[in-house]
Amino acid sequence: METGTEGSRPATGMTLGKFMPPHLGHQYLVDFGRNCVDRLTVLVCSIQAEPIPGELRHRWMREMFPDVNVVHVTDENPQEPSEHPDFWRIWHDSIRRVLPTGPDVVFSSEQYGFKLAEVLGARHIPVDCQRSLVPVSGSAVRQKPMENWRFIPPCVRPHFVKRVCIFGPESTGKSTLARDLATHYQTVCAEEYARGLLDHKAGRCDPEDIPLIARGQVASEDALARQANRLLFCDTDVLTTTIWSDVLFGGCPQWIKDLAEERRYDLYLLTDVDVPWVDDAQRYLPHARQEFMDRCVRELESRGRRYVRIGGSWTERFEKACRAVAGMLGEDDQ
Repeated sequence: METGTEGSRPATGMTLGKFMPPHLGHQYLVDFGRNCVDRLTVLVCSIQAEPIPGELRHRWMREMFPDVNVVHVTDENPQEPSEHPDFWRIWHDSIRRVLPTGPDVVFSSEQYGFKLAEVLGARHIPVDCQRSLVPVSGSAVRQKPMENWRFIPPCVRPHFVKRVCIFGPESTGKSTLARDLATHYQTVCAEEYARGLLDHKAGRCDPEDIPLIARGQVASEDALARQANRLLFCDTDVLTTTIWSDVLFGGCPQWIKDLAEERRYDLYLLTDVDVPWVDDAQRYLPHARQEFMDRCVRELESRGRRYVRIGGSWTERFEKACRAVAGMLGEDDQ
């Protein structure tokens, strides 16, 4: 283990944790550590039974700290000293495989940091053990992410953002409703990707456009999820793409259908056809709106997707949508 002369910075430091998920308290801990040593190593420790995959947490931490040595430790180690009589030896051996000769110091916000540093032959430096500087914990974020949103780093937010899909037949006010809801909730809206893609073709959709529409819709939603303020409103989804592909071309590539099954939304707002038809270059089925509506209902119900039917005047639709979203958020906070 390297040691510095009196007054010099320690050469190597280490911190470890579950980071489940990473939050601004972890940001402070790691920033504190890398301001104190020449080389900092962060161990992201995970076991398979945990609710957030370790690979995902490791990826988040690497993105947050690209200039730090972030290592994923996947040993199925005991989580508390009471679980195994050789608890500290087991953890010593796991850490030594990553850091055979270090660290000089251990940074920790936990009481176990003192014992861990002793086991490793290092010095312990406590960091905000009272959680007074950044009052948050991983369990608090997992239990009530909406209340603790300000403590969640941008790269982690897509994991917790609530996604609301505006779904239904054409000319039922989906785009307007999605934008109005985003404005009301002070967040962002992923607009229908197909519209911008097809504008230059006067609205004509060809079979080769379907994969581009599917990929573009997903890319837009996932990019905007990082900018979302708790909620992301999506004007249509990939399931909509599969329906239109079937209607226009008699089928849909299987990988797009698989993608539609993988995508998850916390709530669908299904816009009804009880409003006047408004024609434009990208609307195709003025005489089959009810049939399309019936299919939308079947597609949602066959998959067990949660949805609320939105009908009535434009004002009534907006009010119903707000109540549905508020209900979803209220249930999640209970």
